[in-house]
Amino acid sequence: MEPRIDKVDFEARRKASLTLREHVLKVLEDIEGLRPPKLLIPKRTLSNTIYDPEKGILVLGEEVFERNLLDMGEARRFMQTLLMASIIYQALVENEYPTIRDLYYRGKHTITFRDLKGSIKEENTWDEQVESDSALRDLEVMTGLLREHMLILSKEKGKVVGDMRIKSGGDVIDLSRLGHGAYAIESTPDLIEFLDYNAEYVLVVEKDAVFQQLHRIGFWRQYKCILVTGAGQPDRATRRFVRRLNEELGLPVYVITDSDPYGWNIYSVFKVGSITLSYESERLATPKARFLGVSMTDIFGDKNKKPYLTEEERRNFIIKAKERDLKRAKELMNYSWFQTNKWKKEINMFLEKKVKLEIEALAGKGLKFLAFQYIPQKIQTGDWID
Repeated sequence: MEPRIDKVDFEARRKASLTLREHVLKVLEDIEGLRPPKLLIPKRTLSNTIYDPEKGILVLGEEVFERNLLDMGEARRFMQTLLMASIIYQALVENEYPTIRDLYYRGKHTITFRDLKGSIKEENTWDEQVESDSALRDLEVMTGLLREHMLILSKEKGKVVGDMRIKSGGDVIDLSRLGHGAYAIESTPDLIEFLDYNAEYVLVVEKDAVFQQLHRIGFWRQYKCILVTGAGQPDRATRRFVRRLNEELGLPVYVITDSDPYGWNIYSVFKVGSITLSYESERLATPKARFLGVSMTDIFGDKNKKPYLTEEERRNFIIKAKERDLKRAKELMNYSWFQTNKWKKEINMFLEKKVKLEIEALAGKGLKFLAFQYIPQKIQTGDWID
């Protein structure tokens, strides 16, 4: 019995397979023309990662490198890249859904050959998954296809709940009728179709535990929002899903994290993208995302607002920052997208006070305080950082 393939899935397979075939044909044309086979791949390096202030995201620069089959230093990587393309193409035409680990095993084998001296040698296609992963990323930047577009699966991490109906795999899913659970954002979020919704904004929560608390207390129902969590550092599927909610539905996006450099970096990943995956920022980052909190000025206040915590609560809830926290804060100060007056103020206050605060500390004042006072008040008053 043939597996069920819906129209959206079929079209994704068709586009991805044609793109892969097009790039491989260029290599064959080089061979037929007696030219050295080569691949032109954009450089995935920090020096070639640029912050585009107009787009508000990280992008890859214009630097490329040439992977030539006849270059002894590049021949193995050349082979690995084409091998990865072959494996993925076969999976596409066979209506399969490989995982990243599957790709590693499908390409892992030993090649036996004779060297120039006639001795028999053996060479593995790749030894560790880090090599197959690298080949996959090179293939992504070379073809412009995300692995999600090639229907490669990964572990589902993000969750979403709200008054919204979506269509996935031919099934209609009501995100408002999942009991105490939530919808696990699938690893191919572009195959999701938004049907209808009743929401005014998206609230992204760093921690899964806080997400569950807000869900159970009915926050999203009372305040008409789509509630999302990436459960820590967000995966690509969650970032893409949030981007689509903002870009296609016009819903404002607010992000709430711990008040520390690692929480702020999670917000940064949602907003501008990540340095290591800058080639995906156009489709993953949400440059209009707003940082709702928790901020240092929420804890200590400033001349424009009172703190949300009393002096006694600060003594009970704040945590002393570690040396690695301070080091990470100084690194954030070097990123151009953290050079605004508001962010400089927040990070300098962190470096001065040398303390941090978790979201759960606000729930320590009472879950109703977090859900029905802190979050809605900050949104209503515009107390966020763009």
